[in-house]
Amino acid sequence: MKKVLIVILLALSVPCFAQHDPYMGIVPAPVSVKKGNGEFKLTAETIILADSPNHKAVRFFTEYLRKAGFSNTVTDLNQLAKGNKEMKNSITLSVNTKSDLPAEGYQLHVYDDHVVLNGKGAGLFYGMQTLIQLLQIKNNNLITIPCTNIKDYPRFGYRGMHLDVSRHFFDVDFVKKYIDVMAMYKLNTFHWHLTDDQGWRIEIKKYPKLTEIGSKRAQTKINRAGIDLELYDNTPYEGFYTQDQIREIVNYATDRFITIVPEIELPGHSMAAVASYPELSCDPKKTYKVAETWGEFKDVYCPTEETFKMMDDILFEVMLLFPGKYIHIGGDECNKTAWKNSDFCKQLIADKNLKDEEGLQSYFIRRIEQYVNSQGHSIIGWDEILEGGLAPNATVMSWRGEAGGIKAAQQNHDVIMTPGSAGMYFDHTQLKSPLEPLSIGGNAPLSKTYSYDPVPAELNKDEQKHIIGVQANLWTEYIPTPAKAEYMLLPRMLALAEVAWSPLANKDFKNFSESRIPHQLPRLDAAGYNYRVPTAIGASDTVLTGSKFNIELTTPVEGATIYYTLDGYNPRETDLKYTAPLQITVPDKMTVDFKTIVITPSGKRSVVTDMKLQNK
Repeated sequence: MKKVLIVILLALSVPCFAQHDPYMGIVPAPVSVKKGNGEFKLTAETIILADSPNHKAVRFFTEYLRKAGFSNTVTDLNQLAKGNKEMKNSITLSVNTKSDLPAEGYQLHVYDDHVVLNGKGAGLFYGMQTLIQLLQIKNNNLITIPCTNIKDYPRFGYRGMHLDVSRHFFDVDFVKKYIDVMAMYKLNTFHWHLTDDQGWRIEIKKYPKLTEIGSKRAQTKINRAGIDLELYDNTPYEGFYTQDQIREIVNYATDRFITIVPEIELPGHSMAAVASYPELSCDPKKTYKVAETWGEFKDVYCPTEETFKMMDDILFEVMLLFPGKYIHIGGDECNKTAWKNSDFCKQLIADKNLKDEEGLQSYFIRRIEQYVNSQGHSIIGWDEILEGGLAPNATVMSWRGEAGGIKAAQQNHDVIMTPGSAGMYFDHTQLKSPLEPLSIGGNAPLSKTYSYDPVPAELNKDEQKHIIGVQANLWTEYIPTPAKAEYMLLPRMLALAEVAWSPLANKDFKNFSESRIPHQLPRLDAAGYNYRVPTAIGASDTVLTGSKFNIELTTPVEGATIYYTLDGYNPRETDLKYTAPLQITVPDKMTVDFKTIVITPSGKRSVVTDMKLQNK
């Protein structure tokens, strides 16, 4: 059992640099941290006291301890005498409803003989995530928690992460793993993109062809869109979630205080549905197929009464599966060609006194919103739903920069910021380097994601209140495997978590990237996640001029090794280890290629950096 404990908790050991970190290695940075002296020792005899023993957060924590080798009992705090409510060698978990603790907030007090955690609602769960991050293993396998006093609460109520399963499908186990890492870093909304041109991924009982036909495509484009040479894998592709699987995942997320927002794309990005039911199109006699490549397609839903009836039926089943407030209806990149060529659409525009096809899209969205509202839910749409007039109660997800979000907030609509231009699109590369894997394009390094502030300066104080949150998106046109999905997600998701949770005054990229990220990545390693290994701190692809150079590097992952070469070859394990600062002298009119690579204990590798040292 002790060996199991060590395997699970090994990466939770706080390294030396975290001891000097004002945030004690915690991600996202808490609102307030006051370090104490000493430490609490967690043992098999430690008593868990809870005023709500059946609270989801309490169950989660005791299950975590059980997997780590502990079988600590939970005692109902309400059944203890007043004098016993702060017993020695105890961890007290309390659901706090005090008005001075903000929503989802918590207070954590770690003393040398007991621990007290108070949380408001989900705050108890988030406090446990912080407590877990503070666990450390000493050389004698003793599990301790450093004494501290933390008060913490989120900046935004909506803290979202998106996953596209239409372009490439990810199974139930991976979706749960995705939810797990979100929960570790206090994200609370999972935006699940379930339908698109390339695949319909959710079972709809009333319309079985949506998955019988729409969840399958004959082949998949494997090179970048827009390239003249079309390359395909000539391999059939399919996958969808049954309604039972959906319920299973919803319950799993709920237990981790994560709300799932399903996205059912309309009126565009609908080729999979139109291929299943051609009557949804403006030309039902035409033959359609599920899309095999990426981009924007001309065939979209036609705004007929038959289409609206089918959409209402589909959304009814969707809303039965997802109890959260929001249903995402897409609304983006709707090509209007089919509508412009349709006599029916021309007549409808005239009959409804609509200005043009943009007005027709607004009409479509409003019809859908009326039905969703009638069922007790609200819609979210991408910022294109502003075109032609915004639906009365819609929340806008601003992705084409911030302009749409600013406009919506000025119209008193709630907004979730997710601009691709600000590092919120995790399908973009993390480094401008040919060594990075194929992506959709764009560049979103960790620093760009981290530096984003979702509240635009253009808004006044009342308008700023409509910025209810922030989200990053993982589109999967070029992400066919779980390993690549995790590589693109991590560690950027940790930067998102800090943008969404931490107060602006506590953000410090140097501290985040050079102290807390190196501490967190081994935790992800131990939990079985792939991630992009950052390059050595102090190394980069650049040209330096001079004759003498002092090279000082720091490992970006606790326990990792930096290897380097001076001979022009790419470094690997057989090359020189960096162990101390280097002094390199370059002869006159010579260039030395100082190349580095970081290799973690588990074998993960960074890309190679090439620092050219020139003596002209």
